[in-house]
Amino acid sequence: MTAAPLPEWERLRVLRAEHEFASVRKQTRVAYLLWGLTGLIGGHRFYLGDTGRSIAMLFTLGGLGVWTLLDVFFVGRRVHAVNRDRRAAIMARYGILDSGC
Repeated sequence: MTAAPLPEWERLRVLRAEHEFASVRKQTRVAYLLWGLTGLIGGHRFYLGDTGRSIAMLFTLGGLGVWTLLDVFFVGRRVHAVNRDRRAAIMARYGILDSGC
């Protein structure tokens, strides 16, 4: 059994929501690049919107490097979590039930 095609207005609403998500989506490569270049001062955390942690890393030089080293294992997971939350918020704002990222 196949699903009926969406009406044009509904299709446009979905496209508009997808476009809005694409404009705020964070890239894993960029986060890792920032981690490599500005990890000690929390540049990758600022990029992902973790302002509180970013400021803590800025003033402690990445927890004297410990947080920076540990973040290499968590940056990718954090990017996916940020994107999932942003997508869910955008889809909810448009009244669209989202099946996942």
